[in-house]
Amino acid sequence: MTDKIDDEIIQALCQNCRMSSRQLARKLDIHPATLISRIGRLEKSGVIKGYGAKLDLSALGYVFLGIVQVKIAKGKLIDTQEKISRVRGVVAVYDVTGEYDSVAIIAAKSREKFSDLIKSFSQIPFVEHTNTQVILNIVKESHDFEAV
Repeated sequence: MTDKIDDEIIQALCQNCRMSSRQLARKLDIHPATLISRIGRLEKSGVIKGYGAKLDLSALGYVFLGIVQVKIAKGKLIDTQEKISRVRGVVAVYDVTGEYDSVAIIAAKSREKFSDLIKSFSQIPFVEHTNTQVILNIVKESHDFEAV
């Protein structure tokens, strides 16, 4: 569980994880030792999983983006989702409710690679059916989280 200060730390790190501890502590008006301790606790508890660059897939040439809904044979859900997650071009895999068992976000640099990527799902054992939606425009895409 997080409190207001943790939420502020998380928000600030989402905006700029490269800021020094001293700068971040000053921005949040807390002591640097308190900040370091809290960040350590958030990392240890798994709230903060890591740090990294925010990539613009379009700027990297991945102009074909899609959402693939996947129906998986009963009893093989986790194994199949893990196999899907290891396919090159798969950005994310989610376990979901509803008609489909899983949703994958995919990205490719060409129409041909996009088509091959979609077709590769049918080669994975226990994938029964897929439904693909092509992403036309990105309205909002962010891993920044604002607490409500």
